Amino acid sequence: MLITAMVAGLGVATGLAVLAIGENMLWFFTPSQLLADQPPPGNRIRLGGLVVEGSVRRRPGDLEVRFDLSDRAAAVTVAFRGLLPDLFREGQGIVALGRLDADGVLQAEEVLAKHDETYMPPEIAESIGEAKVAERAAAAERKP
Repeated sequence: MLITAMVAGLGVATGLAVLAIGENMLWFFTPSQLLADQPPPGNRIRLGGLVVEGSVRRRPGDLEVRFDLSDRAAAVTVAFRGLLPDLFREGQGIVALGRLDADGVLQAEEVLAKHDETYMPPEIAESIGEAKVAERAAAAERKP
């Protein structure tokens, strides 16, 4: 009986640990990956990319801001309520942490801006580089 109780206790403890790890896990996506993979609404994710020029929208007297985040191949709308980092601006590389709603808008809980001009998360830099290569290839095909 004692061995059975110990095995059952160990099983419960392992199950709780796995559940806690799964709930605290943050998946990183670029806009292209997010649109291709479409994680279930409600899962907490990190979305990285560049703030699209001219996409920042604010309502007067409201702390909510909406903007589009792009990796140059695709764009996702982000909604954030609160104060944005001082380094936030259009064309800036950022990472938004939040949950995707049913409309495909990332409801951000936190927005992180890069701290200097040389830093960009490798996943974002790689995705932007791939999009630039695709743009150049498409432009070369259009030339007569």
